[in-house]
Amino acid sequence: MKVILTQDVRGKGKRGQMIEVSDGYARNFLLPRKLAQEATADNINTMRMNDKAAQEREAKERAEALEISRRLKELTVTVTAKGGGAGRLFGSVTNTEIAEALEQQTGIRLDKRRIVIDEPIKSVGAYTVRCRLGYEITGDLKLTVQEA
Repeated sequence: MKVILTQDVRGKGKRGQMIEVSDGYARNFLLPRKLAQEATADNINTMRMNDKAAQEREAKERAEALEISRRLKELTVTVTAKGGGAGRLFGSVTNTEIAEALEQQTGIRLDKRRIVIDEPIKSVGAYTVRCRLGYEITGDLKLTVQEA
């Protein structure tokens, strides 16, 4: 019997995949637990439409990530932090502060977990911070740290 999986099933397949299983396995295990649905013409058509919609959404998100990456290359964001003189800061500049400054100065909203700081920023100066935008797309953001 052909079924379309509605959830991941260990050893059988992933969600949205159409697989061939024995009739008893489908009737007694997969269908009662709502792990799969029978592969009727209507269900197959629905599955294909969902796949197409997911591909379009992914293409749109990838294009947005490329656009943000291109914009980040041209930007320089300034962050002010409390300092103790001689170019040293009290504490360090965090990715949360960078994300807030980026949104305030440019309007680009970026999750703080997407900003990667290789080593803690504990002094005044210019830095380059990498931003993971998804789909293996990264962008470099120029950051200037000033003492308040």
